[in-house]
Amino acid sequence: MTPTSLSARARVGLAAALVVPAAFLGACSAVGGGAGCRGTAAELKYLAAQPVLGSAPAGAAAPANYRGVGVTTGCDDDSSGRRLHAERLYAFPGGPGDVMAHYTRTASAAGWQPEHDPGPKAPDATIAGACWTRTDKGRHLLLSVDFRTGGYAPAPKTAGGIAYEVSVGTTSDGSGGEASCWH
Repeated sequence: MTPTSLSARARVGLAAALVVPAAFLGACSAVGGGAGCRGTAAELKYLAAQPVLGSAPAGAAAPANYRGVGVTTGCDDDSSGRRLHAERLYAFPGGPGDVMAHYTRTASAAGWQPEHDPGPKAPDATIAGACWTRTDKGRHLLLSVDFRTGGYAPAPKTAGGIAYEVSVGTTSDGSGGEASCWH
């Protein structure tokens, strides 16, 4: 079982987006989205503005080869509906425990509730990551911190530390629907 995070399709889209000037990367896009993702710009902008995406432990920064990218957004239009997300990639000189301690404090202070992986063989949060949920302005939101960044191309350069992704997502109607931290 894994936390909801950037899909493989969206990671390829992010890599492709690196060739686009940085000025356009802060804008909302429908990375990996189909025709069903039209009209989601305002919702994606709302997700990208979530303060937790800019919160990081001291010493964390964009990986050297992702500088200037900032927050990216996307819409995955599939059989279960539109899933919208905004994410940011960080390189950190410390370990996963330091990252988890930071986001546990930050998420709690902002009203996010932890959602634990119900799977019997769920890995420790410092291996895979963690997830929190909350409702904001009537929208069910998912916050995830994910240490599994192997799907990024190019691989994030960390100068000897770790890479991680922080993501905020929702369904297109904000209801929560099938949106869960764990599938």
